[in-house]
Amino acid sequence: MSDRADHVHRKGAAPRPAPRYRLPEQPLFSVVYGLVLASALVAALDPAGEEADPGPDALWVVLTALAAGAAHGYAHVIARRASADGAATPSRLRLVLAEWPLLAAVLPTVGMLLAAAAGWWAEATAVDTALLFNTVALFGCGTWAARTAGHGWPSSCRAGGMDMLIGLVIVAADALIK
Repeated sequence: MSDRADHVHRKGAAPRPAPRYRLPEQPLFSVVYGLVLASALVAALDPAGEEADPGPDALWVVLTALAAGAAHGYAHVIARRASADGAATPSRLRLVLAEWPLLAAVLPTVGMLLAAAAGWWAEATAVDTALLFNTVALFGCGTWAARTAGHGWPSSCRAGGMDMLIGLVIVAADALIK
């Protein structure tokens, strides 16, 4: 039996409890975007055959995430301005500040690069670990989003697998380019 209708009440089946917490769509979007951004940056900032420099690489990841979050938030402001009266309001500033999950999503990658800068491990190990972490986190985000939407485990894992594919494409591209 297909699990597409897992969230529909079946005859004779006990009703499923409502999810306790449903993450709003915008923060989830920002987290996924931040994970993909961090993966792409860490893969690109670790060119093969060049001297490792994880400290500045970590700074570039943070600065790029800040720029991407600000640009995405400002795009919301522009869209709202085009559809409203055009006046700047505090709610528009909140649209920009609401992109904080994007920055939060890159922090594990930054932490791994800073650990490499401190000499705790090699930059290549930090990059590989960050790519693995971000790929697994993408799976978790996709699975969690589907579960909170009421899907069963099989379809939620398929959704997580599709999100994880983005990370795997970055890992494959990193391996092929180097």
